[in-house]
Amino acid sequence: MPFSNAISDFRIPLIKNRFLQVISFVFLALWTVTWLHTNNYANWVLENALVFIFLGYLGFTYKKRRFSDLSYLLIFIYLCLHVYGAMYTYAENPFGYWLMDEFDLGRNHYDRIVHFCFGFLLAYPMRELFLVQLGFQPWVGWALPIEITLSVSGLYELIEWAVADIFFKAQGSAYLGTQGDIWDAQKDMFLATLGAILATTIVSALKKRLKVY
Repeated sequence: MPFSNAISDFRIPLIKNRFLQVISFVFLALWTVTWLHTNNYANWVLENALVFIFLGYLGFTYKKRRFSDLSYLLIFIYLCLHVYGAMYTYAENPFGYWLMDEFDLGRNHYDRIVHFCFGFLLAYPMRELFLVQLGFQPWVGWALPIEITLSVSGLYELIEWAVADIFFKAQGSAYLGTQGDIWDAQKDMFLATLGAILATTIVSALKKRLKVY
């Protein structure tokens, strides 16, 4: 089955893939709601610029590089978390405030949750890309998701700096969401990398039983 076995050559075409159609519709609906109800349109556009590019890539390469339904589900969950954060700005996210009050935390940690999920949820689709679509050796499929997560996290922090300090200074504070933490960038990178390490470890432990590669 393509849902559980990413190494399978079998893929359901989009026109017949009800699962992919449903999660695509749900995401587009959520995306629209966040646009209509955001309290900071400029920040919403900045936060979603990479989402537009990423979705464009997935759509453009769908016929040649089609992921398993499991990978699409993980991507869907991550994008939902991201656009929900962009709706309010990460530092002002209501769920983060709820966690802050419930557990007596010192800051709104929603941004940290999404950075961790970047590595945890996207490591498996990256592994599938390298092993199934590009035909890399198995060890590369394990190492590169972790390395790329760390690299992309670093690149994203550089993009944040450029956007906030050079191109869109008026939106800088809302876009960065550091909340006064001078080590915010380093902690975000650590959490994303930790998420990728945990994801690859879990898949390694379960792959024989569940036949997930």
